[in-house]
Amino acid sequence: MTFSSAYRPEPAFAALGPDYGDRVDPADFPEAEPRFWNDRWAAEVGLDALKPAEREAHFHRFEPLPHNQAEPLALRYHGHQFRTYNPQIGDGRGFLFAQLRDSAGRLLDLGTKGSGQTPYSRTGDGRLTLKGAVREILAAEMLEALGVYTSKILSVYETGEALYRGDEPSPTRSAVLTRLQHSHVRLGMFQRHAYFDRPDLVEQLMDYSLERLLPEVEAAPEGPRRAADFLRAVGQRSARLAAQWMAAGFVHGVLNTDNLLVTGESFDYGPWRFLPHFEPGFTAAYFDETGLYAYARQPESVFWALQQLAGALAPIGERDSLIEALSAYPEFYKAEVPKAFLRRLGIAGLGEEDDAAFVTTLLDFMKESEIAWEGVFFDWFCGRASQGRALKSPRADAYETEAFKPVREGLEARAPVRPERLEHPRFGLAEPAHMTIEVVEGLWAPVAEADDWSVYDEVLADIAEMRRAYDLGRDRVGFLEG
Repeated sequence: MTFSSAYRPEPAFAALGPDYGDRVDPADFPEAEPRFWNDRWAAEVGLDALKPAEREAHFHRFEPLPHNQAEPLALRYHGHQFRTYNPQIGDGRGFLFAQLRDSAGRLLDLGTKGSGQTPYSRTGDGRLTLKGAVREILAAEMLEALGVYTSKILSVYETGEALYRGDEPSPTRSAVLTRLQHSHVRLGMFQRHAYFDRPDLVEQLMDYSLERLLPEVEAAPEGPRRAADFLRAVGQRSARLAAQWMAAGFVHGVLNTDNLLVTGESFDYGPWRFLPHFEPGFTAAYFDETGLYAYARQPESVFWALQQLAGALAPIGERDSLIEALSAYPEFYKAEVPKAFLRRLGIAGLGEEDDAAFVTTLLDFMKESEIAWEGVFFDWFCGRASQGRALKSPRADAYETEAFKPVREGLEARAPVRPERLEHPRFGLAEPAHMTIEVVEGLWAPVAEADDWSVYDEVLADIAEMRRAYDLGRDRVGFLEG
């Protein structure tokens, strides 16, 4: 096998014991057509030297990586789904495959989607549609470009099976996907063990998370307040993620407690959408009939999920300190929102209150004008340094209106951050890369009709150029952002 010196296996989760997952066998797929390989992130974890046949062995047949996890583990969890508790779920079409360190020494998981049935599949076939895999790639690549702390898609193989789904034309093509992310420890994992009255397993999982996933609290003292320190850290990371989603104009679609991670990392992209323009009630999932997970309700949904985590921690924590830690979330979120929006705009802040007022002014203008969401951030990237560009853009008329005047004043008052980024050729174009539903359907149609991947390839290349142009990079705590 061909591995670079950067390959650093560390199968830590399996060492927790058999209470957290079930050993399973991957599906035996009839075909292996490579559709995606993430060269950049493969290099981060020492997998970039793998030859095509070796990639297929590990990420299609899921033969164990050397010195790594011996067998796949379907992880055990419960969760609130649309705020109804469901004790029947768990990894139903995926598993934890391996763990390894990246070049910065951070522990990362390799997990799958569409890899076959598990004890938690219920009536499902354990498979993933090819379109679903493509949508996951697009979401993760776009979110990374926009500076959101997101899981990465490492590989996708088309697997040669005909699948039947009620939400897309059937039969449809199948695929298996492997994600790279800091952890698969979901809030719902704590809920499961609390449900079965196993505070010992709740505490062990918390200790694992503190030791390996949350370095900012690695020295948390032993005792009942340790649970509050853990909850506070998860809350702060979750607040940062919610703010990043809002600044990206992203709607996750299904913010159930089993789709939220203790690392505050965005993952599992099913019925996601990006805003075409600012619309607080915009939803992603056709089945979200009440708008529970609408764009503007995402921060509230995250807070609600954290309350359920607090409940699961109650048997091992101290009540007052848990309440105090939970109550910090609104302030964390309030502080993170202006940071996220100003980071997206490439401008410096003037102070939390002034910056929050500026973001409100910006959103008021965007709501009234119904201007293209991504267009505004592209046109005014680095603020006043982009004034000439903005006033020549397809949206220039909107920037000459009286309604835009307070926004323009706010942009002019704030210093550009690294304005040399505007020298990237991408900023010489009239339009940004964006990922509205029309783009997604437009690139999928030629794949479905004629197996033509050219539009898809062009869109991925466009997103990659945008990522390099914005260069939002790693955030201040070294999260896996780009």
